[in-house]
Amino acid sequence: MFSPSAVKDPSPAAAMQTGVAVAPVEINDLTVAYRDKPVLQDIDLTIPEGKLAAIIGPNGAGKSTLIKAALGLVPATAGSVRIYGKPYAEQRRLVGYVPQRSSVDWDFPTTALDVVMMGTYGRLGWIRRPGPAERDCAMRCLEQVGMAPYADRQISQLSGGQQQRVFLARALVQDAQIYFMDEPFVGVDAVTERAIVALLQALQQQGKTVICVHHDLDSAPDYFDWVALLNVRLIASGPFASTFTADNLRKTYGGTMKAAIAHFRHFEEDRRGLGIGN
Repeated sequence: MFSPSAVKDPSPAAAMQTGVAVAPVEINDLTVAYRDKPVLQDIDLTIPEGKLAAIIGPNGAGKSTLIKAALGLVPATAGSVRIYGKPYAEQRRLVGYVPQRSSVDWDFPTTALDVVMMGTYGRLGWIRRPGPAERDCAMRCLEQVGMAPYADRQISQLSGGQQQRVFLARALVQDAQIYFMDEPFVGVDAVTERAIVALLQALQQQGKTVICVHHDLDSAPDYFDWVALLNVRLIASGPFASTFTADNLRKTYGGTMKAAIAHFRHFEEDRRGLGIGN
């Protein structure tokens, strides 16, 4: 299980520019189009420091595209993305990324330890190779997600949940300030889900900012404290209590998305039972 003490305190200088704190992620007028069809349109989104943020919306809403555009993995038609006030290309070392499991070639012949050590390449550059210090760091990260006994196992021989924990360790070894995770809970077992939740909470305790594409409306209020509701355009964003509302869910999913509203009502009942809100 992940240990909060294993994550270093963030550098205050990383979040400061000319003495004024800036947001970890600031997206302005972002549009992304595939074959002239907008996938994201006119997105204005600022994510505050130290939040566990969920990006939620229906299939085809552009959730994964939003993360990829922020990381420069897909080209933007218009707009800009700033990481602590600067372009991503200047802030790569501050960002960790966990892609969707379905986008990874799991048959590639490499071990779990090798995958985690790949997370050190960003700070080493292309000339230097990982050495004993990087190996030790990678092993500590594997241990923190419960995967140290599988360090020498081929990645293709691991279960889906184990593979996801290896990728979490790879992000962890980067010692980033911001973590983007694309559907980290999809297809994982209960043990891995608990490990991921513990990881998110530990990162937040250390002042990190975590942004996850998430699809399960029922668990979202328990796992995250900030939400962006997306359906090509940004519908709403902010704290869960004021943003995850029936009206916003209808706007996001449409009137036919009864499951969304059902989940919301369950959440509202839980809030009233706990005496939260009016």
